Amino acid sequence: EVQLQASGGGLVQAGGSLRLSCARSGSIYDDYAIGWWRQAPGKEREGVACISSSDSSTLYRNSVKGRFTISSDNAMNTVYLQMNSLKPEDTAVYYCAVGYVCGLVFPGIFHSWGQGTQVTVSS
Repeated sequence: EVQLQASGGGLVQAGGSLRLSCARSGSIYDDYAIGWWRQAPGKEREGVACISSSDSSTLYRNSVKGRFTISSDNAMNTVYLQMNSLKPEDTAVYYCAVGYVCGLVFPGIFHSWGQGTQVTVSS
């Protein structure tokens, strides 16, 4: 059973940077995707970025394009989310999750979730 552990959140000023890590353990099937999602208080969970194991293709939410970068080590044991030029609206609990395909619209396509890590961006 796959398990995910997210880390790297914190408090940062607007314009600053953070790098989140998602460590994967346990067995997993051959082709999968790992995504980063976030949820702000009172709002629905939204997809931020996703990477596919088959070809390392990536997908980004429009509001983070050019600011966030998703990457992984060779075996995708750890997936990173480099977040630059952070804005107060990026404040949320960030989760990583694993699923069969990349997607940022329906969280239900991801079947295993890690615990969240809080990101707070002050203005």
